[in-house]
Amino acid sequence: MIMSLDGAELTWLGHASFVLKSPGGRYIVFDPWLEGNPKCPQEFYNWDKADYILLTHGHFDHMGSAEMLAKKTGATVISNFEIATYLASLGVANTIGMNKGGTLEFGDIKITMVYADHSSGISTDAGIIYGGEAAGFVVTLENGLSIYHAGDTNVFGDMTLIKTLYAPDVALLPIGGHYTMSPKEAAYAVELLEPKVVIPMHYGTFDALKGSPNALKDLLADKPVTLEVLQPGQQYR
Repeated sequence: MIMSLDGAELTWLGHASFVLKSPGGRYIVFDPWLEGNPKCPQEFYNWDKADYILLTHGHFDHMGSAEMLAKKTGATVISNFEIATYLASLGVANTIGMNKGGTLEFGDIKITMVYADHSSGISTDAGIIYGGEAAGFVVTLENGLSIYHAGDTNVFGDMTLIKTLYAPDVALLPIGGHYTMSPKEAAYAVELLEPKVVIPMHYGTFDALKGSPNALKDLLADKPVTLEVLQPGQQYR
């Protein structure tokens, strides 16, 4: 089962960072961690295109470049209330705090925050502070295509609700293990979500993240889904 993004472009910047260009030319950046990310190609360190920045939780490897990118581009940062408040205190001009079950509409683009099973502390010079609860996002584009960024999470049974309510066409799923799902849990998540395409993320960045796309491929061999394994900097269209 192979599907195109019908005018959209999705670029993996390593770890959990993605840039999604909508068919209408708007840029949505998920969990930007650019310079300092050992998997991010150097040419993306100074990325300067963002209309919306979506943050799934407060860990450094998911929002490490959020302040810089938001101030450079004027993008609207969308996250839980606690992270939005924290970034606003740092001088980020445009933030929207929301919570799970909420949906924002920007013209024909819809952004829904959904559940994730993870923690969300924010690292500061004074130590780790409370960063609200972790989440995922389902983005529905102008062409009707829906993309689910799971953030950092374990598999959870209510992924069936995400399938029923939002029917994601593309699922971006962590597979590294240790801090998130391993391929075993991610394969079960695919059964619950029933996406057309799965793109693995959050693996190989650190030694602890041992899960591999090959292991996931084996587990999905008899499933009606396309596994797209991207290299950092590579686009899926």
